[in-house]
Formats: sequence, structure tokens, C-alpha cells
Amino acid sequence: MEKLGIAVVGAGYWGPNLIRNFRGSTDWELRAVCDLDTERARQVVGGSDLLVTADLDEVLAREDVDAVAVATPARTHRPIAERALRAGKHVLVEKPLASSVADGSRMVEEARSQGLVLMTDHTYCYTPVVQKIRELVSSGSLGEILFVDSVRINLGLLQPDVDVLWDLAPHDLSILDFVLPGGLRPLGVAAQGADPLGAGKSCVGYLTLPLPGGAMAHVHVNWLSPTKIRQMVIGGSERTLLWDDLNPQQRLSVFDRGVDLIQQSVDSADRRTASISYRLGDTWAPALPEREALGAMVAEFAASIREERAPVTDGEAGLRVLSVLEAAATSQRARGAQVDVVPADVPALEIVR
Repeated sequence: MEKLGIAVVGAGYWGPNLIRNFRGSTDWELRAVCDLDTERARQVVGGSDLLVTADLDEVLAREDVDAVAVATPARTHRPIAERALRAGKHVLVEKPLASSVADGSRMVEEARSQGLVLMTDHTYCYTPVVQKIRELVSSGSLGEILFVDSVRINLGLLQPDVDVLWDLAPHDLSILDFVLPGGLRPLGVAAQGADPLGAGKSCVGYLTLPLPGGAMAHVHVNWLSPTKIRQMVIGGSERTLLWDDLNPQQRLSVFDRGVDLIQQSVDSADRRTASISYRLGDTWAPALPEREALGAMVAEFAASIREERAPVTDGEAGLRVLSVLEAAATSQRARGAQVDVVPADVPALEIVR
């Protein structure tokens, strides 16, 4: 099958990873790299005759470029993606999709109107462990989801343009959107952030998201922790799983343990009393294949273009994550009060207005 032509815009932090995976893919031919710092871009591509330019129009004018991958600051995603879409190019955008729901909605609407693929690079969704988690949840192996606790903390690099929630939480939110039935559609968001260093933006953040059916999700992110932790616990009515991303020997564990409500009654004082029992079963670790998530992601991008379908992490998945991030910012301004989330499936033009 003939390879698709790709250009990568942005050769900074994430761009080199995309460049490496597109180069190594059997689906893609890397045609160009575009970056304002052309010297840095040339160092990334090495001794190659590949086109390196600071002129996006030069890239978009090439007929052998079928798609563009955008790896630039979030505030630039919409203008770059819109120019590429209007030039007839499919677009892949690193997380977050945009710097606002309004911008993301315009991108989604532009892709629809042009009949082109818009994909969000939610990389974790293409890891074997997250795909296994999705399989366990969708098959009903865990039962009804009761709670999610996610921790992503480390001694991180303070970002100049976003706080810790916008920097780290998109990973956890995109995973929840991928594994939860129906995607990430919380009934509200309560967010708290702290800036103990006086850096001008939150360096420690907590998100609480009530979910349909009475479940609750909690996300903790932190740039200041000397201890690195990457863990997610998903508790179900039948089983509970633990994902420890820093444990390569056993990244995923499934516990056949939990609490069962036997009966519930109301006593004479109008108080509810419950009888419960505890289940103590086995623990097992599913076998997981080893492969690079970005390789699977670029393969999905190519497949969605060839099959003329939405990718697994499409623009609307990116919008659902953006909706939660915007609500979190609103909640922080309201001192942690729970606020509503603007539904990501509201028609884009209505959101823009």
C-alpha cells in the first residue's frame, strides 16, 4: 500500500518523538519538518535532505503532504490546524487539542466541513495497558464502576503558559474518556489548585468528578513531588484494578476483592442501616504485549484516513477533555466549588457563539 505523506510542525519537546515514529512507520513517509528554529529542526532530523523550513505555507503547498502533525504550544493549535485543514490536509494535534473549548470546537467543525480527519494525540490510549483496562471495563469484568483514583506526581518542569492541571491532567482525563463507557461525561467538576512557590500558577492540583450512576473520579497532579508516582485505581462492584505505570514487571493487577451490600433498611429513627460483606479473592496480572504507544497511534491515524472514519481519539475526544479542563479553571476561580461541564457534544457553532 502506498505510503501517506506527513509533515511535522514543531520540533521542540514532543515533535522529535513524532518525527521518529513517522519515520519508522510502514504507513507514512516523512516529507517535511516545520519549525521557527530551523537549526534545531535540522539537528532533530539529522543528516537528511528532508525539507526543513520555517514557512508553513511552503509545507501546505506540497502535493505529496497528505497530513500534518502539530506539536506546538496549545495556543497555536487552532490557527495551524485550521490552515492545514483548509489546505486539504488531515491533522493530528498533540494534547490538549486547543487552549479552549471554543477553539477546539472550531477545529472540529472545520474538519467536518472539509471531510478530513482531525485526531487528538492522546498517547496513553494506545498503550497496551490502557487498552487492556478498556477491555476489562467494557466486558463487565469489573462490574459497575464505583470509583477512580488517579495520581500523577513528580518533580516536574514548571510550564510558562499552563498550570499543572492543564499540563498533566489531560493524560488522566483522556484515559478516563477512553476506558469509561460513554466517554468522559462528568456531572460536574470541583478543582483545587495551590501555588506554594509563588510561581504564578498552580503547581499542585486536585480534580473531583462525580460520574453518572453515583461513581466518583479523583485526579491528583503535582509538579513538586520528589517521589514519582503514576498510579490509577478503578474500583468496580465485582473487581478492582490497579495500574502502576512505574512497575514494568506488573503494570496491571486485578483484585477479586470488594464490599457487597447485603441489605439496607430504615430503622425507627428514620436512619438507614446497611449490612455488608467483604469479598477476599485472588489477584491476577494480565499478560501485556510490549510495543510503543506512539507507533500504534500513527498507525491509527493512517487507518482512519484510508478507511474514511473517525480515529479512536478524534477531535470530539479532545473536546471532552477540554470541557473538563475549562470547568476546572472555572471551579478554581470559585474557590473549589463544583461547576457544570459544558457538554462536548453541543454543536460547535453554538459553543462558539
